Amino acid sequence: MSIKAVVFDAYGTLFDVYSVGELAEFFFPGHGTALSQIWRDKQIEYTRLITQSDPHNPEGSKYYLPFEEITRRALRYAAKRLSLVLTSEQEAKLMEVYNHLVPFPENLSVLKTLKEKKIHTAILSNGSREMLDKVVKAAGFDAYLDAVLTIEPVKLFKTAPETYSLALKQFSYPKEQILFVSSNGWDALGATWFGFKTCWVNRYQMPLEEIGEPPSKVGSQLTDILELLD
Repeated sequence: MSIKAVVFDAYGTLFDVYSVGELAEFFFPGHGTALSQIWRDKQIEYTRLITQSDPHNPEGSKYYLPFEEITRRALRYAAKRLSLVLTSEQEAKLMEVYNHLVPFPENLSVLKTLKEKKIHTAILSNGSREMLDKVVKAAGFDAYLDAVLTIEPVKLFKTAPETYSLALKQFSYPKEQILFVSSNGWDALGATWFGFKTCWVNRYQMPLEEIGEPPSKVGSQLTDILELLD
């Protein structure tokens, strides 16, 4: 079946989450890379803790926090982990960088190509609505996306099936006609288990997950998804 819609993860896939490291390095010389990595890892860990600790509540996890708040608390944890004194001003500036993350250079051309092919596009992200709106607009992607979907309505984070089902509500296509694209191996696996066609954009040359099915395609940059459309 041909692909009718492409749904992208945002953080790490369209936007470089480690681009915060430059400002982190300015604030904390010698610790910028470590801070950005611990920040990201703890951010993802918190989403999993929240989801897995109350996964069957029809109103969403009772432990739910907006992604912006999770991101803020993960930053505070990362600073403490590295024994760094994070001022409120530094925190505010690092959080603001998250609203203007650097997009990967090939993204815009891919989105334009999908638009020309009349293939629907969307972002499906753990991110909060305000965060996503800011980073999408800053990158100039808003003109090429049909929708920006956040997990906020279900109050669970990926890889809960309820999160991927948001794409089905947006596009009235069978799962097999939706391509889900992520740079996170665990996210690509969750979407594969859900039933989507998947592309793992393996930007950092990581090994495949040792459980589950492989994605429909593995690439190293976003342009590789175009091979699945031809």
